[in-house]
Amino acid sequence: MQEPLLGAEGPDYDTFPEKSPSPGERTRVGAPQNKRVFLATFAAVLGNFSFGYALVYTSPVIPALEHSLDPDLSLTKTQASWFGSIFTLGAAAGGLSAMVLNDLLGRKLSIMFSAVPSAAGYALMAGAHGFWMLLLGRTLTGFAGGLTAACIPVYVSEIATPSVRGALGATPQLMAVFGSLSLYALGLLLPWRWLAVAGEGPVLIMILLLSFMPNSPRFLLSRGRDTEALRALAWLRGADTDIRWEFQQIQDNVRRQSTHMSWAEARNPHMYRPILIALLMRFLQQLMGITPILVYLQPIFESTAVFLPPKDDAAIVGAVRLFSVLIAALTMDLAGRKVLLFISATIMFVANLTLGLYVHFGPKPLTPNSTMSTMGLESVSLGGTEQPLATPSSYLTLVPLVATMLFITGYAMGWGPITWLLMSEILPLQARGVASGLCVLVSWLTAFALTKSFLLVVNAFGLHVPFFFFTAICLASLVFTGCWVPETKGRSLEQIESFFRTGRRSFLH
Repeated sequence: MQEPLLGAEGPDYDTFPEKSPSPGERTRVGAPQNKRVFLATFAAVLGNFSFGYALVYTSPVIPALEHSLDPDLSLTKTQASWFGSIFTLGAAAGGLSAMVLNDLLGRKLSIMFSAVPSAAGYALMAGAHGFWMLLLGRTLTGFAGGLTAACIPVYVSEIATPSVRGALGATPQLMAVFGSLSLYALGLLLPWRWLAVAGEGPVLIMILLLSFMPNSPRFLLSRGRDTEALRALAWLRGADTDIRWEFQQIQDNVRRQSTHMSWAEARNPHMYRPILIALLMRFLQQLMGITPILVYLQPIFESTAVFLPPKDDAAIVGAVRLFSVLIAALTMDLAGRKVLLFISATIMFVANLTLGLYVHFGPKPLTPNSTMSTMGLESVSLGGTEQPLATPSSYLTLVPLVATMLFITGYAMGWGPITWLLMSEILPLQARGVASGLCVLVSWLTAFALTKSFLLVVNAFGLHVPFFFFTAICLASLVFTGCWVPETKGRSLEQIESFFRTGRRSFLH
């Protein structure tokens, strides 16, 4: 039977029941024992740690391989560009596979499956004796990252309660940032091959821990495994928690969506609106420039006049990024999603504008860097003007570091974690597996296009041009947030889905 269009109401919609749970039931349901939820979340988001680690692997490795004495591993400008960007193609393929695996294997098993390409990719890069092994290893780790990026937010949102879902929804981004920071820190100590070996550790720990965790109760119910779903929910909430009302709400919602989404249903506003919002958020998130900035962070610093050594600047930015995501995790359920998205986009707008103006009008580095020579940034005419040479003691050269820290802070406070969280919150259960994979596919195809074209644009027009483009996207994201994005703070997934079905906006105020 076809579901009613957006705005329709009927007796089947019991997400807002006439008879609400009693105060005692609300207390028991709203204040569960979350320790096991935290453990299951930690086990899952170890996959995001590996994703963040692998994403920025090129930052210290590209400069090292440019000076390699092995001719089979010494990177040219074109090879460095492919080595930095092919990760995003692998991630897009991982998102595409998640469209099938998320619903076929389930959220938990899909996350565990990602360990296979991840471990293989790190092994290939650790033992690489040719450029093709580096590319294949980078592609495989990207595939694993794309798969986990689609599956982990869904798994976390489906096992969490509304009271902690915002904080837990920030943990995938938090762990990805921690993984990147770990790579930057280890890059100061370890050779590039051992950096790949170190990446195997979190993958093995993730497999071990997840083998003891339950699957998502919502996924189990969608497969008709009601008894197993009840046991999973009881384990997650704790023995002393009354789960009857929560289980009934999840069960009723799953029964209404017992079949896969058809093309006819996809044309209904309650289906395509949340999917379109999630897709556009992922698209805008990448167009803000986060991936090329992270991938080429150290080379970008080496192409500008900076106060500190570029490698130290990259590590400092990684630490700031981790601190900013921690702030987002603590404020997500207090300030709300939309407020943080507005603040985030505004901060990134200021940061990108500052970076563009500094590169265009500011001082140039004292000497061209060999890394930039290989990557093609040393010959960039920054706006066609003659900038003064920077002196080591000039405090003006702190601007790139401070502006980049500001950009990372803004991204990590809002558009980084909240985009993933909202994707897992607003997507309808009937299409959640496929749509989350589609979001990751769009995200990483966009990231590949930006990362691959970044150096080409810089060489053709100057390093300031990408930053001005990112500035314009930040303005567009402010408009999009105000017009399209709903506030989901403190609401169950069933309530959020009912909002898109019935058009009831009262719970969002």
